[in-house]
Amino acid sequence: MKHIAPLLLASALIAGVSGCHSGGAYRPVNTTKYDLENTEPLVLLDKGAQRSVTASGIQKRVNEDGRMEVIANLRNRENRRIQVQVNCVFKDEQGFPTGDETPFRNVFLDENAQEAVRFVSMNDQARKFTIRVRQAR
Repeated sequence: MKHIAPLLLASALIAGVSGCHSGGAYRPVNTTKYDLENTEPLVLLDKGAQRSVTASGIQKRVNEDGRMEVIANLRNRENRRIQVQVNCVFKDEQGFPTGDETPFRNVFLDENAQEAVRFVSMNDQARKFTIRVRQAR
């Protein structure tokens, strides 16, 4: 019985020191782990798109009226016809969305074929963009 009290005290001290955070703020963790939409011009939103689609080139330009135009050359990497959905999120200079996001649209890619997909922003605030590709459901 005399030996149990020190063991309980030691256990309580270890639990108090190592495990319990009693309040205050926490630092964010893994802040860049799933951050591709903030750093890449093209993101593939699921495993099927990752396996089947790549972009052989992306062009951007600003039209005379100040709106951004983006053209992505999507390529089917498979030996079968596939259907994907593609949209574009236009962003300002700092990378924040301008509220100008196109709806997802269906794109059919023949076997090992390429298809150009064009997007134009609705306003002149866009300076950056992210093209998002997912499998059609």
